[in-house]
Amino acid sequence: MNIDWVNRKIKQRPPFQMIERVTEIVPGESACGIKNVSINEPYFIGHFPDAPIMPGVLIIESCAQLCSIVMNVDEKADDGMLYVLLKVDNFKFVKPIVPGDTLTVSVKKTRAGGSIVSFDATVSVGAAVCAKGSMTFTAVDKAAVYAEK
Repeated sequence: MNIDWVNRKIKQRPPFQMIERVTEIVPGESACGIKNVSINEPYFIGHFPDAPIMPGVLIIESCAQLCSIVMNVDEKADDGMLYVLLKVDNFKFVKPIVPGDTLTVSVKKTRAGGSIVSFDATVSVGAAVCAKGSMTFTAVDKAAVYAEK
C-alpha cells in the first residue's frame, strides 16, 4: 500500500509521519512497513550534526504508527476513539540508523483484551536487526482527551 493509502489510515503527517509504505498487512493482527531515512529530516540538524543518528524515540514512533494502521485498517473503525501509547517495554537499539537507511518495520499483535492491545516490533535495515521491543496501547475517548479543563 502506497503513501496515499497510508495517509488515509494514520493522522500523522510530515515531518512526523514515519511510515511511507505498507508492504504486508493482516488486518487486526500484523503488518510490515517501510520508512526511508533522509538527511533532510529536521531532527538530524541537532542529532547529531557531525554524526547523524535517528533518535530512538522516533524509531519507536515508527513502530507505533504501523501498529495504529493495524488497529485502524478496518473501514468501520470508531472515529471517536484514539489508540494512545500506554507503555514501551524492553526496546533495544542494537545498531544505529543513519540517513540513507531504509527501515523495514514489522509489528505483530501479541495480546488484546478490552481497550488494551499489545504488539511486538522489530526494525531492520536489510538483514540486520536495528531495534526491537514491545508496546502497549489503550483506547481512549477522543472527546475526553480534548475536553476543556
